[in-house]
Amino acid sequence: MTYREARPWAEAIKQQVLERRMPPWNAVKGFGEFKNDAGLAQEDLEIIGEWVDGGVPEGNPLFMPAPDFPAAPGENHDGGRRLAVSGTRAMNLEMEAIGIEPDRIPATGALQAVARRPDGAIEPLIWIEKFNPKFNQPYYFREPLSFPAGTKIEVTPRKASVVLIIK
Repeated sequence: MTYREARPWAEAIKQQVLERRMPPWNAVKGFGEFKNDAGLAQEDLEIIGEWVDGGVPEGNPLFMPAPDFPAAPGENHDGGRRLAVSGTRAMNLEMEAIGIEPDRIPATGALQAVARRPDGAIEPLIWIEKFNPKFNQPYYFREPLSFPAGTKIEVTPRKASVVLIIK
């Protein structure tokens, strides 16, 4: 999309971005760290808002990407095993998770998953407030998460479920 094509939509783009509908990302920002995070940081939201409020000036063409730049290849972890979790599930063995994927989403569109480690530490895995099925995808952790035996994975509400992608 070019600047000329996007320019008439600047106010609508700003609203979608500020309401965190764009770019599409189901997970709540800051609850879990994902390497494929498409969400924008607060600073990015402010830059877009200021750009629109400032009259949507066109940038310097010297800094524009090539018109037909290729899309980045997606993550592929088909070799990972999948472990379904609903309610609370205690891990009998040590495991390493590389990602998580929403599976069964309640009608409210909200779910939360955490890991309770045997030492009492709680690790946020994912939190979704307003699930949009069009954007369902695996969420790959920034770094693999190692869970010792005895870790409990808790998904709320109990009728919701997630799938852990493990090594």
